Amino acid sequence: MLTRSRTVELDPSSLLQAFRSHTLPKPDWTHEAHVVVCWATLQEMDADTALDGLRDGIRAYNTSVGTPNTDRDGYHETLTRYYVHAVAALADRPVDEVLADPSCSRAAPLEHWSRDALFSVAARRDWLPPDLTPLP
Repeated sequence: MLTRSRTVELDPSSLLQAFRSHTLPKPDWTHEAHVVVCWATLQEMDADTALDGLRDGIRAYNTSVGTPNTDRDGYHETLTRYYVHAVAALADRPVDEVLADPSCSRAAPLEHWSRDALFSVAARRDWLPPDLTPLP
């Protein structure tokens, strides 16, 4: 079992189901929940298919909980792509190990992108290559 914020316990498949059915409470849609949903999705399909599904899924989930997908809020293409590929590189490991891996931490993208670049409208709308250090 994975213990998350607010003492809610869900295994990855239950978390994925709650995400897909839009029954996951908005406060539980944390960074860790994003990573677990990504890992669980990658257990079902390859990275390219998972990325396509997560793009649509995150946008739909955001809409269902009242988070607008705009140039300032909601879905972020560069972050989603980064984490899908980071998690895919570790997808054969248990989810707890993936969550503990530095490449999947909340701060990991800032090793590759400056804050200004990563949180720009361009990075939110489309893939923006790193401006600091290349990805492995």
